[in-house]
Amino acid sequence: MLWNFIAAEAPAPLIVPDSIQKANFAKAVEKLANLDLKDILHDMLGQALWIVIKLLIALAVYYIGRWVLHRIVRLVSRAMERRQVDVSLRSFTINTIRTVFLLLLILIVVSTLGVNVTSLIAVASAATLAIGMALSGTAQNFAGGVMILLMKPYRVGDYISAQGQSGTVREIKLFSTVITTYDNQTIYIPNNSIATAIIDNYSTAEQRRVDWTVGISYGDDVDVARRAILSMFEGDARILPDPAPVVWVAALADSSVNLSIRVWTMTADYWSVFFEYNERFYKELPQHGINFPFPQMDVHLKKES
Repeated sequence: MLWNFIAAEAPAPLIVPDSIQKANFAKAVEKLANLDLKDILHDMLGQALWIVIKLLIALAVYYIGRWVLHRIVRLVSRAMERRQVDVSLRSFTINTIRTVFLLLLILIVVSTLGVNVTSLIAVASAATLAIGMALSGTAQNFAGGVMILLMKPYRVGDYISAQGQSGTVREIKLFSTVITTYDNQTIYIPNNSIATAIIDNYSTAEQRRVDWTVGISYGDDVDVARRAILSMFEGDARILPDPAPVVWVAALADSSVNLSIRVWTMTADYWSVFFEYNERFYKELPQHGINFPFPQMDVHLKKES
């Protein structure tokens, strides 16, 4: 205010005599001396007080809005849980609601501070368009997440294999799917890439078939090996009786007769059955006279006369 007053009374940037400059300076000093400093300080204090009040109101609106947002998220989560909505859809919906309402809360707080929200929205829209063109992959990831929730190739808790990664689905986010591997690593896979990829979902069926290929030596009795293997499965509640376990001759390989062993088990028991019987085959088949060959080559030397 003072600077505007002095600038309005200041002489033009021309070369003038010293006497005129002294006279103008004296007039400026006289006007400054005649200003009511009390009114100026009163106005400045009033403006500062109003700014503080607006800041306090904005903070109050922000924290109240955060509390309301938290309550809305909890109510929506409980409602979806009561209706037994899929866990994947529930997580995706809650994340979307939280993001949208947080943006609205920020606009309300900015408006409370006296900023023109209309112009701010216009600027944000232009910036969003530019950022969207630069980050088109992010929009594709969001669309991929929507497609995953609609098509449901997997859900939270499923064990899947996709994009060269295998693990249990922990969460489906707006832009990525979070899986936990068997050794407790956390992997983030972009939704766009996983939505268009080949997905192996091992959790959709209640039962799975366990396959082994065991090579025995040429000359060993296949029937003895079959009876020994089938006897191992008897009494194991994890091995389903229907379809019944089978042992077939799969191939006559270079150094071994390969037996194909197939049993059915519940999906939850797959890995325990697979690894346990790998060890039992190795330990128990030799007790029945069954040998495990290793690759070998016979070399015949011909003596020339």
